[in-house]
Amino acid sequence: MEKFIGILTAGGDSPGLNAAIRAIGKTAIASFGMQVIGFRDGFRGLVENRTVRLDQTALSGILTIGGTLLGTSRDKPHRFPMGDQILDMTDTIVDTYHKHHLDVLVCLGGGGTHKNAFRLLQKGLNIITLPKTIDNDLAMTDTTLGFDTALSIATEAIDRLHSTAHSHHRIIVVGVMGHNAGWLALGAGIAGGANVILIPEIPYNVHIVADAIRQRRSSGKNFSIVAIAEGAMSKEEAQALLAATATREKAKTKDEKKKAKAKLIQLKTQQADNTLHLSKQLENMTGLESRVTILGHLQRGGTPSATDRLLATQLGTACTSLIHDENYGVMTALRGKRVEPVRLEEVVGKRKTVPLDHPWIETAQNVGISLGN
Repeated sequence: MEKFIGILTAGGDSPGLNAAIRAIGKTAIASFGMQVIGFRDGFRGLVENRTVRLDQTALSGILTIGGTLLGTSRDKPHRFPMGDQILDMTDTIVDTYHKHHLDVLVCLGGGGTHKNAFRLLQKGLNIITLPKTIDNDLAMTDTTLGFDTALSIATEAIDRLHSTAHSHHRIIVVGVMGHNAGWLALGAGIAGGANVILIPEIPYNVHIVADAIRQRRSSGKNFSIVAIAEGAMSKEEAQALLAATATREKAKTKDEKKKAKAKLIQLKTQQADNTLHLSKQLENMTGLESRVTILGHLQRGGTPSATDRLLATQLGTACTSLIHDENYGVMTALRGKRVEPVRLEEVVGKRKTVPLDHPWIETAQNVGISLGN
């Protein structure tokens, strides 16, 4: 019997999404005679029933294009903004799914997308997911779509900043994405020859960072590159966040919970300015002029790398084989050289952070990179 596939991309955009959509669609059509439709702008497309037919013509020529032809959003099915209200639109999504006679919904995204997909799975829909995030922090897969491209972009940026840092005898603080995991900053920092790398997994001591820069200066090197993940924190900030989190967990009354939540929001708001604050601290402590470059969404854009195109194609074709075999409720994960299905319940709510004994940590330390600890 002919199968009908729905596809959506949700969360932040990422290089390789179009390549994955192409792989799913072309394999489904050519190898299994399936029909494929895409939903526009993530889960919003399911709520509003906005679709695009993904036939061979629509899938042609998109392998090398960045972003996603379907569009994306961060909307959550169970907390969906409708005018000035926040509503649970899960049942509407279920109705749309059945209206199109779908056999499966394929969701491409990161941690939030996987949580939302799992909720739909619990509502009785057939779901398969593909792991996508430049942060590389999804559990149960060796790597994620977009990480390799973002790593190359961040590395090239650090390469280019070396010349201006050297010419002007400056400290250049490079802000790299990574709210909760330091894979991107650590990898790009090592590959780009950063002198200091600061990641969320290792709270830093600003005095140790400044001392590492002063030591370089005393040896005749009048510039330094500091790669910092957006979620990196000083030891004091990390301790304050832990204390505020513990206070919120212990809060019993409504007033106590409100105050604890407000404190957490305040700390996380302050954390957003960490890169600028660190730059000023280092300038004052070392006497070297300091400048900030925040890479931001630059890391998400552009043509996907060959590695991401290969990964997207491998994950996409494996996904279609799983659909043919009616193996639902899984994420297609790269494990070693093969793609394996992993049950969604093993993925949801977990985060893959950099282990303190990871070889990249040891490598950084062995070549004299300061991690601020």
